Amino acid sequence: MTLQFGVTRESQCGYLDEQQERLLVAVTDGNPPMSAALYEHLLSHGFRRSHNDVYRPYCRFCQACESLRVLADEFAPSRNQRRVINKNRDLTRKLVTEPGEDYAALFCDFIEQRHKDGAMYPPDPDSFWQWCACDWMQTQFVEWRDRDDQLVMVSVIDNLPNALSAMYTFFDATLAKRSLGTYSILQLIELCQQQNKAYLYLGYQIDACNKMNYKARFTPNERLIGNQWKKAVKSPTL
Repeated sequence: MTLQFGVTRESQCGYLDEQQERLLVAVTDGNPPMSAALYEHLLSHGFRRSHNDVYRPYCRFCQACESLRVLADEFAPSRNQRRVINKNRDLTRKLVTEPGEDYAALFCDFIEQRHKDGAMYPPDPDSFWQWCACDWMQTQFVEWRDRDDQLVMVSVIDNLPNALSAMYTFFDATLAKRSLGTYSILQLIELCQQQNKAYLYLGYQIDACNKMNYKARFTPNERLIGNQWKKAVKSPTL
């Protein structure tokens, strides 16, 4: 297999208004095609995927994006995180490979309530499923339902040989007291532990972007800084 790399044109950064974004895109010669194992190798070097496209930031004047992964086998929830777990013990988790019929309504409501200023507004479920899907790897969905079998939350993940990679999570925005975003990450860490996977990848951390700072609360974690993984062990959440 031959890996080739290309660089995109610059465009407006979606996270930092004053910056221009540029991406390094990885492409195989197709014999064999990209695979889960190869993607995990690229993931460990700061890449992510969108549908079949595998990329990493390659900006000329900014290095704010840092890949972050939780060390699942070393993780233990903090006191506040244990409270979140206890608040959601009534929810049932299930792993599936196709979006359910009730996923679209929950996704649309989540985008309408939480992300009217984001790239996914206005919500288009069909485009979202396409963005999640992959021709060379099976996308998985983790769903949570309440005691009345009502869908409460969905996480889209890539299940890799030694890691899980969280792509996107959407949930019932009216249930703010449940802290569902935090709960989803705690559950995905637990799923890593149950499947003997070392890492949960959470995408890019940008310290100057407040929307992303929740990721650093899950420790121990590692950030990819200067092409080296640097470990953080102290959680700011007691």
